[in-house]
Amino acid sequence: EEIERETVYPDGKVEKVLKNGCHLIFFPNGTCKKVSSDGKTITITFFNGDVKQVMPDQTVIYYYANAKTTHTTYSDGLEVLQFSNGQIEKHYPDGKKEITFPNQTIKNLFTDGQEESILPDGTIVRIQRDGSKTIEFNNGERELHTPQFKRREYSDGSVRTVYMNGQQETKYVCGRVRIKDKDGNIIMDTKL
Repeated sequence: EEIERETVYPDGKVEKVLKNGCHLIFFPNGTCKKVSSDGKTITITFFNGDVKQVMPDQTVIYYYANAKTTHTTYSDGLEVLQFSNGQIEKHYPDGKKEITFPNQTIKNLFTDGQEESILPDGTIVRIQRDGSKTIEFNNGERELHTPQFKRREYSDGSVRTVYMNGQQETKYVCGRVRIKDKDGNIIMDTKL
């Protein structure tokens, strides 16, 4: 592009005004600032390769060259980080975070301490503040993990509970209940 005028400052800074109205400012350390002709878009290319853009809507896009990571901050406060491995993090103004991993697992971190992960196969894992975990499998089965037990609810309606002492209890839809000790020995079975 043609230069309309060029100014060299005592500190070594050089400003070039192009005929299209753009301003280019070159700093002695290698940093370059470009201001669009309307003054609404600013791009700063730093000496280390980082690039910062301020868009007309005040969205700020910062590219970290060494980490190959882009950090975008929108005017409503939403921040989006895009990593070179494909991971994307969204940080919402209310404190909620959503992370999409390279394998397409999505993890939501809520401000009240709860977590929810949605796996690529449709399985949903929810972790409560107290550490208890609920797993909803894509086949309709569920698992509940607490400090006291792990319980699996099967699609046929039966429920198996394994207690921390190793004891197992299975309740079948027909009403049958079978209890095994920690070694797998049947200690009760109400066959109907």
